[in-house]
Amino acid sequence: MIELSLSMAEFIAERHLAVLATQRADGSPHAVPVGFTFSLGVARVITFAPSVKARNAGRGGRASVTQIDGGRWVTFEGPVRVLDDATAVENAVAAYAQRYRQPKVRDDRVVIEIEVDRVMCSSGLK
Repeated sequence: MIELSLSMAEFIAERHLAVLATQRADGSPHAVPVGFTFSLGVARVITFAPSVKARNAGRGGRASVTQIDGGRWVTFEGPVRVLDDATAVENAVAAYAQRYRQPKVRDDRVVIEIEVDRVMCSSGLK
């Protein structure tokens, strides 16, 4: 289980966007701004099934999400997967709504999950 320092947990609780990095089929990086949530060692991004990020994550492998604010930053990295079951999507949407805002309703919503096994951060958050 990933344990965060108090300063890192406080930073993650702040409302910031982040950058999700996944791998395209050819191995090149695909990085996009996203909102995300983090709970119990899992970073979650809601998106729609046909998106490039969902297709990339659906191939498995690894991904990362980085929240940055000036000189403060934290990166969560690990194996990635995509979930489309109603309960997983509903829970991820609720967490997103609590952190950011209620997203628009979509029938093709999915959840990208990163099972975090590596955390990197700026020195002030250690």
